[in-house]
Amino acid sequence: MTSAGTARLKTLQPDQLTSSICVVLGTRPGIVKQSPLIRELSRRELPFFTLHTGQHYSPEMDAAFFSDLNLSVPKYRLTEPEDCHLHGEQTAAMLVGTERVLLDERPRLVLVGGDANTNLAAALAARKLHIAVGHVEAGLRSFDWRMPEEHNRVMIDHISDWLFAPGEHAVENLRREGVRGRVEVVGNTVVDAVLKHKGLAMEKSSVLADLGFKARQYLLVTLHREENVDDPAQLRLLLDAIIRAGSRHAMPVVFPAHPRTRLRLREFGLDETRLQPADLRVVDPLGYLDFLCLLASAGLVLTDSGGVQQEACIVKTPCVTLRRSTEWTETLPIGANMLAGDTPASIAEAVAQMLSVERNWINPFGDGNAAERIVDAVSLPPES
Repeated sequence: MTSAGTARLKTLQPDQLTSSICVVLGTRPGIVKQSPLIRELSRRELPFFTLHTGQHYSPEMDAAFFSDLNLSVPKYRLTEPEDCHLHGEQTAAMLVGTERVLLDERPRLVLVGGDANTNLAAALAARKLHIAVGHVEAGLRSFDWRMPEEHNRVMIDHISDWLFAPGEHAVENLRREGVRGRVEVVGNTVVDAVLKHKGLAMEKSSVLADLGFKARQYLLVTLHREENVDDPAQLRLLLDAIIRAGSRHAMPVVFPAHPRTRLRLREFGLDETRLQPADLRVVDPLGYLDFLCLLASAGLVLTDSGGVQQEACIVKTPCVTLRRSTEWTETLPIGANMLAGDTPASIAEAVAQMLSVERNWINPFGDGNAAERIVDAVSLPPES
């Protein structure tokens, strides 16, 4: 991919950069997060291109998201990470591939969004080439050092030129750590995406009818974190607790399972021997509009996903987080979310409590204009 003229370059000088912006994505939550930026850059007719790192490498699932969000396919898509299973080798493969693209394109700015390995790899590649880095969702902290995402978000924040914080709490974290880059409070682009697409999802999606569910009369589950799905005992515990919660409240449970999670269910014999269709509906992953409809219509969502916690808060669906910590701490005091940990008793208590909450909290993540503020900001030099 790298041309002979750039093959020996290790850094780029300002006069070697173009006016273009690189928007990086690599996971399905990242596609959602970056989609408002892509639309805003397109609307203003600014030069940019998209790079898919290949961290989530199911073309069929990605295609559904790009279609639902009305996005063009990325200009670049890395294939090397598809064969990588360890965090280090995956991050390294994405770093190498991203560096090659950046040497060819020479953008003035790389925009990364969130805390996945994708974003650390792209930020490192840009930083080492002396290309400016903008971090969307800067300043989030779970303070749980066991989480790979916590390592990633801290490192990205400290090597970024622009830090686009969703709110004042994130700003406080960044100030406490003494980051070098320019901090801007912009809200969160996920709000932009949800507000733009929720009405369309509720109008167009047939997912409730397809599943035979009625609004607010079912529980929605997502699980993908390694500590929850790679340990057979832990996965059994969580699913048993969720099934019991559904039975106790006479609510069916639907579980859109990521391909990797689905593989673990088969490996552990759970889908054949422990999960009964009447108790838990394990279904294939959904496109963005179908999932947004399912989430907005659920009586409750149980999840270990940071993105789902945030989206649930935005659409006013109570959330039980199957973790001991969260980076979205704003959701806790307003009553939108509750940390349940990973014991049957704590999960049962959290479900009972959250099913009774009033859905009258105020969304703490912004007004849906984050992308506009970010593009305004990056039109200026970071030192101004």
